[in-house]
Amino acid sequence: MVSPFIRRRRLADELRTLREEREMTADELAKRIHYSRMKVSRLENAHGRPDVADVITILNTLEVNESKWTEVVRLAHEATRKGWWDAYGNAMGARHRLYADIESGAATIREYNLSAIPGILQTPELTSSLIEITKREGRLDFNPAKMVEARLRRQQEILRPGGPKYEFIIDEGVVRRRTVPRDVMAAQLQHIVTVMMAEPQLTTRVLPINADMEGALLPKATFALYTFPDPIDPPMAIVDTITTDLIHTERREVRRYIQRYEDLTRGALSPEDSLALLTEAAELLIDEVGPPNDE
Repeated sequence: MVSPFIRRRRLADELRTLREEREMTADELAKRIHYSRMKVSRLENAHGRPDVADVITILNTLEVNESKWTEVVRLAHEATRKGWWDAYGNAMGARHRLYADIESGAATIREYNLSAIPGILQTPELTSSLIEITKREGRLDFNPAKMVEARLRRQQEILRPGGPKYEFIIDEGVVRRRTVPRDVMAAQLQHIVTVMMAEPQLTTRVLPINADMEGALLPKATFALYTFPDPIDPPMAIVDTITTDLIHTERREVRRYIQRYEDLTRGALSPEDSLALLTEAAELLIDEVGPPNDE
C-alpha cells in the first residue's frame, strides 16, 4: 500500500507548484473558488485528508492540462485512502499512527535510537512498562491497551512478506541503562535476538560506548530515514523529540541525517557482534533476577 501521508505531501507540493506557476497567490486562489484562505493552506501543507472534489475545483480553476489533471486527481484519491491504523483513531496516539502510515509504503527504514528500544521491536511488557513511566508526565493522549495492540500490528506489517528492509542502530546505553524491571528488559533483549535471527530483512547494530567516532558529528536525537519505491517520492528523515516528530524532506537536510547515520554505521558493531552483545546483556540480567519462581 502506498502511504497516504506521503501522497498527501506530494499532492500538496503539486498544488502549490501549479498555483505558483500561474503567479497566483493563495489568497487570490481562495477568492476565485470561494474557499477560505485556511482551506487552501491546509491542502498545500498536507494538513489532514484532502477532499477530492476540492482538488478538482482547484485544478479546473488553474486550467491544468488533461495529463496533469489526471495525475493530480490520482494522487488525491491515493491520499484519501485509509489504512489499518485509521480503525484505531486517536486511541493509538497521533505520533504512533503517523509512523504506521509512513511505514506502510516504505522500501527501506534505517533508524538510530539514542534512548530506547525501537518501538517496532518492543515486547508488550516493555511497552506497558514505558507507558507506566509516561503516566508520570501527565495525562496520556492515547489508550494504553490500544497502543500495545497497535504496536503489535505494526510489527506484523513490518515483517510481512514484501515488507520494508529495516535496519536499526541502538546506543549501548539503551541496553545497559536500567529504566524498566530487569526481567522485562532481559526478555526484551532475548526477543530482539530471536527476531533478528529469524527475519533476514531486519538488521541490528549496537553502537558501543567506546566506539571510535573520531571526525564524526554525533546525532543529538533519535531519528529515522525512509526511502520509497516510487523515485518521485523523496527520501525522508523524521527526528523524534520529547513532544513531537520533526519531518524533513528537503534533500540537503535529509542528506545531513544520512551522513550521520553512515558515520554511526562505521562506529557500530557488526550485526554478529551486536547480537552477541545483546545475548550477553540478557544473560547478565537473568543472572541478576534469578531463576523463575515455579511455585
